[in-house]
Formats: sequence, C-alpha cells, structure tokens
Amino acid sequence: QVQLVESGGGLVQPGGSLRLSCAASGSIFSINVMDWYRQAPGKERELVASITSGDNTNYADSGKGRFTISRDNAKNTVYLQMNSLKPEDTAVYYCHAILRLLNNLEYSYWGRGTQVTVSS
Repeated sequence: QVQLVESGGGLVQPGGSLRLSCAASGSIFSINVMDWYRQAPGKERELVASITSGDNTNYADSGKGRFTISRDNAKNTVYLQMNSLKPEDTAVYYCHAILRLLNNLEYSYWGRGTQVTVSS
C-alpha cells in the first residue's frame, strides 16, 4: 500500500515560517497531483495548494503570496513553505495525492495530518 508521511508541523509565532514535507512511498508509478489541505476546529477542510506532475500550481486565496508548494519527483515528495504565518493558519494540515500504482490503477491517498499552531 501507499503511505504518505507528513513532517514539519509544530508551534510557531505569528510572522514565522514552517516548511511541511510529505513523502509518498509504495509501488508508485506516477503521481499526478499532490495537494495540501487544512482543517481548523469547527471548519470545513479546505484546499491550501496543489501541484501537478508538470509543476502547475494553484493556491487558495488564504495562502497566496505567503505559501509556496513544490515537489521533488525523484523523491515523491511535496513541500509547503509557509511564511508570514498568522494565527488563522492554525489547523491540521493534510497531504493528499492522486497517483497511479505499478498495477496501473489510480487512487487517491491522504496523509494522517500534521498540526500547525501559530500563536504567541
């Protein structure tokens, strides 16, 4: 099975930065899309940023200009660089991938989430 392992979350002061990483492992043929979602308490899960295999990116307005998504295809890893963090960025951040396995079947996978807390 495929596993998405997230890292880089934690506690940071307003204005600070964090870089989240998500590494996919397993019998992967290709990863078409990797995304970051987040969910704050009492809120709907929302898309933060996405990146395709061709490095096309898309950002939600909430993080536009502050967040940068990138990927290392050789490592099957996606990153989310978050700068100028605000308290309203506090949420559980989830890595998501749409990928094709070596058996030629395509699946959607989710990481377990990593907590990001922005507070002084």
